[in-house]
Amino acid sequence: MEVLIGDPITTCLSPSVYDIICNLGFQLRENCDINSIVTQNGEVCWKTITDCVSYTESDQGLDYWGSVRLLGPVCEAVHSHFLSLTKGQFEIRYAPWFQWTSFPELFPEIFDALESLQSPAISLSLMKLTSCLERALGDVFLLIGKECPFLLRDLLASEELAQVFGQSVMNVLKVFVGSPCGLNLRNVLWHGFASPEEVPPKYCSMMMLLTAGLGQLLKSYLQKTKLTLAHRSFITPTNLEDLIVFPDVTYEVLSVLEEAMTKSAFILKIMLPYWEVALVKFKSHRFADCAILLLTQLETGLRNVFATLNRCPQRLLTAEILAKHLNDGKINQLPLFLGEPAMEFLWDFLNHQEGPRIRDHLSHGEINLHEFSKETTNQLLAFSVVLLLRFVDEGLLSVFKVLSCEESIRVWALLPFPKELTWEAVRLEDNSETNACHSLITKMTDELYHHMPEDHCVLKDLDHLPTETPTSDTQLALAPRKPQPCRYRRRVRYRIVLEVLVVLRSIGKQCHRVSGQVTIASELRHRQWVERTLRSRQRQNYLRMWSSIRLLSPVLSLILFLITLELVNVHAVCGKNAHEYQQYLKFVKSILQYTENLVAYTSYEKNKWNETINLTHTVLLKIWTFSEKKQMLIHLAKKSTSKVLMKTYKSGCL
Repeated sequence: MEVLIGDPITTCLSPSVYDIICNLGFQLRENCDINSIVTQNGEVCWKTITDCVSYTESDQGLDYWGSVRLLGPVCEAVHSHFLSLTKGQFEIRYAPWFQWTSFPELFPEIFDALESLQSPAISLSLMKLTSCLERALGDVFLLIGKECPFLLRDLLASEELAQVFGQSVMNVLKVFVGSPCGLNLRNVLWHGFASPEEVPPKYCSMMMLLTAGLGQLLKSYLQKTKLTLAHRSFITPTNLEDLIVFPDVTYEVLSVLEEAMTKSAFILKIMLPYWEVALVKFKSHRFADCAILLLTQLETGLRNVFATLNRCPQRLLTAEILAKHLNDGKINQLPLFLGEPAMEFLWDFLNHQEGPRIRDHLSHGEINLHEFSKETTNQLLAFSVVLLLRFVDEGLLSVFKVLSCEESIRVWALLPFPKELTWEAVRLEDNSETNACHSLITKMTDELYHHMPEDHCVLKDLDHLPTETPTSDTQLALAPRKPQPCRYRRRVRYRIVLEVLVVLRSIGKQCHRVSGQVTIASELRHRQWVERTLRSRQRQNYLRMWSSIRLLSPVLSLILFLITLELVNVHAVCGKNAHEYQQYLKFVKSILQYTENLVAYTSYEKNKWNETINLTHTVLLKIWTFSEKKQMLIHLAKKSTSKVLMKTYKSGCL
């Protein structure tokens, strides 16, 4: 089946939003004197800033576009100012004015990010800054008010904050983070709309200066009113134990994710730097940073799938991806495509009002980032692996190094063979067990070829996702159930996909090790044979090695063929019940054990070539017996009678 590759997405911002963020603030090229914005002591001159805010002719509202245009040079001057400071100078001048927030240690980190000039780090800093600022402003609101507004825009529009900071100051904040008509930096980042290159660093610098300036205004207000600012306690997300459905993320899983990130159609290329930084943060134990980036980019990728499935590309900019129905009343195809386990996972992390709502709590500054749990980030990473691999094309084979391993085995045919030896002499080393192995290999290879997809579709983009509405029976079978408060069904199916994935990948890895050892051993023994340094017993062992190689070459190729087909159909494991799954896991682990034993027996230290034949015969019998039961994933995929599921496996499979 031909796969169409569409034009790559270059932005997730609407034309107007792109213009106001990326262009408007750069139109005025006039130089702005930094001394008119901030004094040598770090005191913010608010009048210079507030004078740049424009209003409509009737003075009834803000002129957001005019304000962004006028504030552009101010932001540029502030950014240049921060870049001119050393870390020590920055902390001396500004550190005291960040103490009013509940996370003052964040700001030296943001300073480092600005100096690094790395776009993803600056975007992440801006996300953390806006959440920290929102939390701090809520604390200030409670000096006067009783119930803090949930949304930042409502908080900025409150009379309580205007009473503390002044209305003109609040209008400045509205331009940057308080309205979809303005820069709206908080939302375009936290909802994954802005790519790293689309966030001007000068706006991060400006937000940091504004935060310091708010601290100065707050100090004056507290001195005048004799009030004391109290910080609300951070929230500890509840029911986190119900999120722990995946095994721990190992180095093996991380390496799969690193490869999949570059090949998965789920990730927009413009957003790839965020994923790369997320892995760096995880490896450096910055688990909250990793989670923030993953959550926003999962939303970006799902919005892209949503727009494709529902044939509404314009909704890439606005989609409410988890809604049950579209605006026109049609059923949202995304839940049907992803399936119930994935939807439950997403609901728990994003929306459940009675659940952990990790994204909400992080974006509103309600979680202590230093105490964010590794286990929660583990789950996000594991889920990302499974999700990304549903949108990987034939490049997946290189992820598991199957092709490179198969190629290395083919090279065995070119290994040096002593001229004075004949293949007949090697064949004399064969026995009935060797012949039985070759017979089984032939039968199983023929059987596996029947499971090669006739019109195998690889997913190079999202053009071939199933977009037709399924039948009512399919809707009933696949539609997510209504979430129940405080009840989280374990998403076992996505956990078992990852478990199987790791085992299959490990099999490929061990096969690769065997291939390398065989190549090294053969070349070494050939050189010793030519140099006549082999003793009689070693010469006989050399013959046994060649007899074993004649068997190991086709059996390893068979195993690689098998695990490749199983990988292509790995999501079919979700169709197994608990007993069937345990039997299947036991089966693939027995193949893994065989390859691990081969690694040991073909090592230079062991050199047990005869024993490899017995091992091989045993594992081939296991594979044949299990195959006869029709319980492999290739068999389950064949059994599927749902047209939608068949298309899911073909289009959305690994």
